[in-house]
Amino acid sequence: MATTDKITLSLGGHDVAVSSPTKVFFSKRGETKLDLIDYYRAIEGPLMKAIGGRPILMQRFPDGASGKSFFQKRVPKGAPDWLQTTTVSTPNGTTSNAMVAADIAHVVWAVNMGCLGFHGWPHTANNPASTDELRIDLDPSKGVGLEEIKTVAFAVRDLLTELGIAVYPKTSGSRGLHLFVHVTEGYDSYDVRAAAVALAREMERRFPNDVTAKWWKEERGERVFIDFNQNAPHKTVFATWSARARVGAQVSCPLRWDEVARVDPDDLTIATVPSRIAEHGNPWDEMYGAPQDIGVLLDWYRRDLADGLGDAPWPPVYPKMPNEPSRVAPSRAKE
Repeated sequence: MATTDKITLSLGGHDVAVSSPTKVFFSKRGETKLDLIDYYRAIEGPLMKAIGGRPILMQRFPDGASGKSFFQKRVPKGAPDWLQTTTVSTPNGTTSNAMVAADIAHVVWAVNMGCLGFHGWPHTANNPASTDELRIDLDPSKGVGLEEIKTVAFAVRDLLTELGIAVYPKTSGSRGLHLFVHVTEGYDSYDVRAAAVALAREMERRFPNDVTAKWWKEERGERVFIDFNQNAPHKTVFATWSARARVGAQVSCPLRWDEVARVDPDDLTIATVPSRIAEHGNPWDEMYGAPQDIGVLLDWYRRDLADGLGDAPWPPVYPKMPNEPSRVAPSRAKE
């Protein structure tokens, strides 16, 4: 039930009004809007390392995690004067003024708007030409469980370790795992996507029974799909440390590699994650101070092009790309 009370929080020199702070957002334990705000304030340091300065696509749930939602890229009218925004564009060139996660006040302002899903761009607002995240989304196909995803995660780690590339795991907050590489400056989103395509294909070559790089679902079988298109230009992904719109308030939580085998993602919630950080620190601290060169993956991508393999399919919202195969599913192409 919504409430009519209102509080004002002083955060980073800004006064942020919070309406209905006791409104329940997560029904399993009855956690409220203010509980979610307190969670983000408790993890402010790690949160800002992950999303600070990045444009954000907001997913708003006015009635909490159990209610309906909508995406909002444009900052609405009536936003405070101090709210930082930046211009972002869609694949077809439509531009919007998106919120920048400049500090904790911006995060709390978005939560007050009912934002239960922060979806971040893979670059900062100050340097949009340089994509600094390679995001390896391990997508479970039908019949694939968490244990199979964990096995593939370790295999990806081992492959990248061979190449001298450090990679860091996190839970998705839902069914899967994400692996992140902090990328050196100078690569754009086309480069990073190409690197992801090369990685997915090499993993498929090495583990054909467990991993697929096939874009079309009908070709994947019961294998883990490495979704390279999560790195396509202008693509946002669910943000690190962000709380999912699930009744248990699960979090997309960074892990140490020695935790991956035993972790149950459902245990990582807004109620449990702050104490983990207080006790063990931020598992991704080292990542931010050591950006990784992905040039060898781009060499693999160019090798595959030279061998006639071509690019992988792009999502339908993108214009036709060079070296791209047909976007028609194989079963339809046969018809």
